[in-house]
Amino acid sequence: MNNADRMKWVDIAKGVSIILVVMMYAVYNVGRHTGSVGFLHYVIAFATPFRMPEFFLISGLFLSAGIERPWRRYVDRRFVHYMYFYVLWAFIMIALKVGVFARDPVAMAADLASAIVQPYGVLWFVYMLGVFAIAAKLLWQFRVPHWLVIAVATGLQIVPINVSSYIVTQFSAYFLFFYIGYAFAPQIFRMAGWVAENQKKAIAALGIWFVVNGLLVFLPSFELLPAETRMGYAAFPPLHIMLGVAGAIALCAFSVVLMGRRYTGWLRWIGEHSLVIYLAFTIPMSIFREIMMSSGLIAQTGPLSLAVFLVALIAPIMLYLAINWTGYGRFLFVRAEWARIRPE
Repeated sequence: MNNADRMKWVDIAKGVSIILVVMMYAVYNVGRHTGSVGFLHYVIAFATPFRMPEFFLISGLFLSAGIERPWRRYVDRRFVHYMYFYVLWAFIMIALKVGVFARDPVAMAADLASAIVQPYGVLWFVYMLGVFAIAAKLLWQFRVPHWLVIAVATGLQIVPINVSSYIVTQFSAYFLFFYIGYAFAPQIFRMAGWVAENQKKAIAALGIWFVVNGLLVFLPSFELLPAETRMGYAAFPPLHIMLGVAGAIALCAFSVVLMGRRYTGWLRWIGEHSLVIYLAFTIPMSIFREIMMSSGLIAQTGPLSLAVFLVALIAPIMLYLAINWTGYGRFLFVRAEWARIRPE
């Protein structure tokens, strides 16, 4: 498999990931305000074990290509890049939510200060990508073996760590999957090559995974809450890790299968611009949900969740295309020159 094909299936995988993540936030956002569940809650429940693990595993795949870079260049590409967008969009969200809608400048200032050390809202993912990159670089710098890192990260994931620091909590929950993507990138790419050459066998394996994942999520009992899924066997911590890794690998294989199909260009485009969607989807999501609920045009949780999800996914794309067409506002999705660390 050449580098171009690698990028194709990786972008498709990122596209599937961002769709699942936006769907999850849209569904739970609607459920929290309606107090009930809809049909998309079942989709989110099925994806619960692997939705975020896959997002982080994919993010770690190409880390090995740049981890040997000098610190100055590495920090620019892997830390400052994400912190630029985090700071910018955290300011936009807090200014709108607290400063404009709530009209509370004191609370706005407090939230802005807190956002420096406590990742704000859905932007925690962008924040943690920068933190994970620095952690991986330090571990590489001190030549800590992969097996030891994975063993410790597995322990952190299994032990329920829920402290006041969101950084510590999320680091414990997801660093394992990011590091697996980095450490096992060669094996994952070889697996992708095998899938490309043995698609019938791969599809059969995906069918088995689909059934097993569903059974472990929904059996022996599960509970769908408006803003939460309580799984069955899949909630058992060691099994949860296995399902997270297996689901992430399965989505990678599924993306390779899709790579050779027609009419998947849109999904690859979404993957290429997943950061654009992730940064901007919550604002139109909340506004549209509020309009629909206030007007009563869509009352049932299921249809409302679907409508909110589609608006949350499409609105950032329309904003991005409008910015490219007009030339105004590029700084929202393209890092400004002043926010770059120049190599020595």
